[in-house]
Amino acid sequence: MAEKIIVIDEGTTSTRTMLFEADGTPLGSAQREIRQHYPGPGLVEHDAAEIWAATLACTRDMVEQAGGAHQVAAIGITNQRETVVFWDRKTGEPLAPAIVWQDRRTATDCAALKEAGHEAMVQARSGLLLDPYFSGSKIGWALKHWPQLREAGDRLAVGTIESYLVYRLTGGVHVTDASNASRTSLMDINGTSGWDSELCDLLGVPVALLPEITGCTTTVGVTAPALFGSPIPISGMAGDQQAATIGQACLSPGQTKATFGTGAFILSASGTTRPHSENRLLATVLVQEGDMRSYALEGSVFVAGSLIKWLRDGLGLLASASESEGLARSVADNGGVYLVPALTGLGAPHWRPDALAALSGLSFATGKAHVARAALEAQAYQAHDLKSAFAADGVDWAEVRIDGGMAANDWMAQDLADILDLVVERPGFVESTALGAAMLAATGAGLYSDLASAAGTMRGTATRFTPALAAGKRKTRLAGWQSALAKVLG
Repeated sequence: MAEKIIVIDEGTTSTRTMLFEADGTPLGSAQREIRQHYPGPGLVEHDAAEIWAATLACTRDMVEQAGGAHQVAAIGITNQRETVVFWDRKTGEPLAPAIVWQDRRTATDCAALKEAGHEAMVQARSGLLLDPYFSGSKIGWALKHWPQLREAGDRLAVGTIESYLVYRLTGGVHVTDASNASRTSLMDINGTSGWDSELCDLLGVPVALLPEITGCTTTVGVTAPALFGSPIPISGMAGDQQAATIGQACLSPGQTKATFGTGAFILSASGTTRPHSENRLLATVLVQEGDMRSYALEGSVFVAGSLIKWLRDGLGLLASASESEGLARSVADNGGVYLVPALTGLGAPHWRPDALAALSGLSFATGKAHVARAALEAQAYQAHDLKSAFAADGVDWAEVRIDGGMAANDWMAQDLADILDLVVERPGFVESTALGAAMLAATGAGLYSDLASAAGTMRGTATRFTPALAAGKRKTRLAGWQSALAKVLG
């Protein structure tokens, strides 16, 4: 019996495919970078054809490493959320650029809808706020401004990244999973509802363009035989942050994970009860097994690892991202320097798409080590802002499980523990997003009876970081951050 699992992890800056044993042991990976296109201020686009080509090449590498398609029990898919693809139903080819989650082109549209009093209804049904981050307003904008989409008529299909990949892999199955659908602002997340006609009308999105919503551990189809030699079931899907939460085995109410990748995303599991926030956090579908939905409360930070990449590529302050840790350790403190990383606005709990980044507290004594340290410290400060909002909503964290590329930085992990005044736990295998998708696919393929069983077996060991900062220093540092943040918020 085939027991290997292949996971397609389609991120914002790269596509990666990983091969796992059924017990969660990683066996290999293949990765290709994805170019980001910036056609104007606040605009971020991808070429979906490039994403498909990279996905196909990487997946073929892992099928070969597995010993052939007959050795693979299932494929799982996890993806950058909110990014929208527009394609031709007949050919599968994209008809327009993919609009990336970071894109802010609909900020004015969202502000107008908010001013007109629609946000309360949107939040009640979708769990989300009116912000250009989410998919719905992007789709409405594209239909209004890109004539080739209107001209395509009933040939036009729309979906988030996992929906597009399933369509290409299967040769025509048009589905999305409930976790990704819950990030569009077009889905009623209460109970077992689907696309909401009033939300779709509000954002200018015809329901007929959208995929069918399925569970996250559902076998939605099989790959076209010509792709990998023989068909492989696609049996698990979730958005990247939900997949990371699952990979960290945060399934019980109150368990919390924080992923530090391009952005930073903190989710606390809520069980089968949909959470409601009074502090501008998001309610989202964590996972759907069969018809049973579980939820999470989420705080989204737009700039995390992309800040270090900007220091490296945009400003030339770093030779490599890993250099930031040594620089942070080389100085005794931040020297009064604070970096508010609002390079694409500010996410939760502020939701200010108009905010601009700021570097403050500079003097002739400031060196690049202070700037690098301020960039890493900003991750803990942003997490602390979210911790306060979660606590105000009645969800106080007992500990935090971290993952993502930045989580490998020991200095940052310890700084999180110090500023949050909590134990921070980091798994030995930090690619929790891919591991979570493997858990979903293994469950969907019948290798485990349910997701909890898969998570209990497949998650490995972890390292714990305990708070070691004096309370007075923590208070002083947080006060400095609040002062810097206040200037950005105006």
